[in-house]
Amino acid sequence: MPKSFDENNYTLLCDFYEFAMSNGFFEIGYKEKIVYFDMFFRSVPDNASYAIIAGLEQIIEYFENLHFSDEDIEFLRTKKIFNEEYLEYLRNFKFECDVWAIPEGTVAFPQEPLIIVRGPIIQAQMVETMILLTINHQSMIATKANRIVSAADGRPVVEFGSRRAQGYTGANLGARAAYIGGCLGTANTLAEKIYGVPALGTMAHSWVQLFDSEYEAFKKYAEVYPQNCLLLVDTYDTLKEGIPNAIKVFNEVVVPSGNRPKGIRIDSGDIAYLTKKARVMLNEAGFEDAKIMISNSLDEFTIQNILHQGAKIDSFGVGERLITSKSSPVFGGVYKLTTIEEDGKLIPKIKISENVAKITNPGFKQLYRLYDKDTNKAIADVITLHDEIIDDSKEYEIFHPVYTWKRRVLNNFIAKPLLERIYDKGKLVYELPNIEDIKTKVQVELETLWEETKRLDNPQEYIVDLSYDLWKIKEELLGEHGKNIKRK
Repeated sequence: MPKSFDENNYTLLCDFYEFAMSNGFFEIGYKEKIVYFDMFFRSVPDNASYAIIAGLEQIIEYFENLHFSDEDIEFLRTKKIFNEEYLEYLRNFKFECDVWAIPEGTVAFPQEPLIIVRGPIIQAQMVETMILLTINHQSMIATKANRIVSAADGRPVVEFGSRRAQGYTGANLGARAAYIGGCLGTANTLAEKIYGVPALGTMAHSWVQLFDSEYEAFKKYAEVYPQNCLLLVDTYDTLKEGIPNAIKVFNEVVVPSGNRPKGIRIDSGDIAYLTKKARVMLNEAGFEDAKIMISNSLDEFTIQNILHQGAKIDSFGVGERLITSKSSPVFGGVYKLTTIEEDGKLIPKIKISENVAKITNPGFKQLYRLYDKDTNKAIADVITLHDEIIDDSKEYEIFHPVYTWKRRVLNNFIAKPLLERIYDKGKLVYELPNIEDIKTKVQVELETLWEETKRLDNPQEYIVDLSYDLWKIKEELLGEHGKNIKRK
């Protein structure tokens, strides 16, 4: 298994209230109480309709390394609020939860359970922060990368954001997530060593500035890398100096060595105008095959705009606006209690809010995706109770969980459960895919979505419904709460 964590023990990386609560659970005799938590998100960044889920591999690495060292126990003791028996319990801590999750690279929608954790409440509560920070971050970057790649319309996108990421973990895991989301590679060398994300790069302005002339800088670079000569042409004057000097070096160094130039990169200026002029100059010089790469504070909207202006671009290097998801830098995943077990019986629980979007879906659940047999396009997702089976040999009625008069009877469809068993009583039972398979899965998943759902602006909302049995439980819990309010 690839290792992304360093030598630090991350077991204490959780909100302090999780320890305070678990100590309380221990003291009131609840340490073995079995509960269920769902991790899900309420909305997609950038007002998109879907998200690309990433980060499960790192969650598994975290689970596999969950332990409290003597130093951890001693630190917690200094807080002077924890029961000594509880601290001893932590010293002998063993992860024994059941976990279900949708695989990395899956397209997901708001309110759908991405990860379900079942186990003793101390354990299930303690993993909340790490699950959220891992899935939230990587899913945010994978989703942003996918939007940018979509806007590039088939042109390669390289993640260039390491130096603007929020810390080294953000740079490394962000590069991984961006690759899953569709990027060709990353500028981050360590990301290739750890995750196998191809590390790519060109020359920098400092190389050009180091020499007495731009021509000399280009010539020396071409002599070192004649087979991979891509020159940065905007250090001084792109059209009057940069491109003419590049063409001169291509003719004098690259072609005589038996190679063809890779192309040029432009990192500033009016990109649409400069690339159109550059394409003409390169073509007239006989370098129709030389590629034009651009960078400079790009995102899906700037890429879409400059392409609409007729820019002549072959690839993109996208940095800070990708690695930080600058336009919408929060993936609002949450982790909520949905069920408790009492004497082997499942008791659904619900969180109620005046904000309707924050009312949770109770119960132990499964998630189905329904596909049209003729087109293989996704029709709708249905959140069901865990033991429900959607029989696709029969017709099935879906309905809006709030506007229940909105109904549709489906025939000729395939029902696929999305949640897979990851842990069985603390034992890993899931085979991790490699990153190339995850990346491929994203592309396969996207092919099942209608183009209207994938629009960058004002996308069609995808249908996510509740099964009748789950909807009925939710309505009953809401009704019981209403009756209790009236009694008071």
